[in-house]
Amino acid sequence: MNIRLNTRIWASILSLLLWGIFGITAFIGFAPTALALEYNKEILIEADFSGRDLTDSSFTKANLRQSNFSHANLSGISFFAANLESANLEGADLRNATLDSARLIRANLTNALLEGAFAANAKFDGAIIDGADFTDVLLRQDEQNKLCKVAKGTNPTTGRDTRDTLFCP
Repeated sequence: MNIRLNTRIWASILSLLLWGIFGITAFIGFAPTALALEYNKEILIEADFSGRDLTDSSFTKANLRQSNFSHANLSGISFFAANLESANLEGADLRNATLDSARLIRANLTNALLEGAFAANAKFDGAIIDGADFTDVLLRQDEQNKLCKVAKGTNPTTGRDTRDTLFCP
């Protein structure tokens, strides 16, 4: 009788342990691919974020001069009033990003995907936009005119012509 009770106790403990391991494994397996990060007002000059998934992260008012965001997933990100002067955003996914009041002066936006981004009051002086996709991007008219003067190429992801996405004449 005593042996049977000990066996049941050990079987119950083992069962609980296995269910616990299974539960933890299942929880980790369903964890989100990226957690939104906050870098608001940070000084991140020459930081390397290349190839990272920064979906929905916030870099509001951050100094990101000469930082590398090439081929990063930046969809839904906030670069509100951020300094992205001479930043590398080549091939970056900036869909639905907030670029309002951002400084993208001399930034490399080659083949970047900016579809649906909000870029009112953003400055793009000297930016490289070869192959960038500006579909449904909200821009000031004077910035749009500046971009049309240098716009060329086709975005390799969407197949859209940069000039067409900017409604250049």
